[in-house]
Amino acid sequence: MLRIYFTSADIARVRLAPTADPLWEMVLSIHMLRGQRGDLLFTDWRRTTAATLLAAGVGPAMNLLSSLTPTMGYFPDFLNPIVPGHQLDDGLERILATPIAVLRRDLHRMSVTEQAKPGVRRLADGSPAALRSLADTIRTYYRLAIEPHRRVVEAAVEHDRSVRIRTMADGGVAVMLDGLRPMIEYSDGELRVPSHPDQEIYLHGRGLLLIPAYFGVNHPMTMFEESAEPVLVYPVERRFDLLPDTASERRSGLVALIGQTRSALLAAAAGDGRSTTDLARRAGVSVASASEQSAVLREAGLVTSRRDGNRTVHRLTTLGQALLHGR
Repeated sequence: MLRIYFTSADIARVRLAPTADPLWEMVLSIHMLRGQRGDLLFTDWRRTTAATLLAAGVGPAMNLLSSLTPTMGYFPDFLNPIVPGHQLDDGLERILATPIAVLRRDLHRMSVTEQAKPGVRRLADGSPAALRSLADTIRTYYRLAIEPHRRVVEAAVEHDRSVRIRTMADGGVAVMLDGLRPMIEYSDGELRVPSHPDQEIYLHGRGLLLIPAYFGVNHPMTMFEESAEPVLVYPVERRFDLLPDTASERRSGLVALIGQTRSALLAAAAGDGRSTTDLARRAGVSVASASEQSAVLREAGLVTSRRDGNRTVHRLTTLGQALLHGR
């Protein structure tokens, strides 16, 4: 069982990640590729992703990354640095800058196959070439396995965030934490994850960052090294309308109807409201384009927009939600 102990200062410092963390999604999706209990909803994703990786010829490069991310047991903490904004490029920069002492500490905790030992040894020695190769492999894997489903991932995480935020607003942090049952139990300043390997973490006023995970299906996870920033990565709710296969079919029809940019902005606006800058970042377009195309969506009755201080916040209308979800 994982036990995390809170002080009153820790309760005041509980945060919810603003979006999915790409490096945690990377690790958990590799677990998903192998198949595990409770993953039947991702059968189509696993089949198509395995075929995509095979066709791209990334097998040799994936061998080391796969060895570093076993489904059961320890995998290196340095693969999951927590960076502001949770952007993949920033996370990879942190991996490339990992001190040799940390590389050796993490890698010496692992048991790896004979085939993987030379690559692990180069990483433990701090070889810049080995680190760059690992970062390139992660980037390629993310582009092939996760990026095509990024908007679905973000929509599912945003839905979960909305639920947690409303619960916290209504009942406070303790009620929000207790609302994560049955995966998590919380009472009297102690959070427990019964299905987790034995581990104890004393927060000592550092607080806890909660990270919703799309590709997680089993128990919540955390870092092994207690000196690392305290995080708890937990699976989001499984929604039938936010699975990779059904969403990709629906999105292709939506793109044919209103165009790539507008469909991306419509998907990005799902949730509790997005600023124009947020829409642009999530849709991968310029702020000017997001502003222009949001006006078109607004005139069509698919989004509403209102001023909130010095920014404009956009939300889906009922019609916009129906169109996005294929109704």
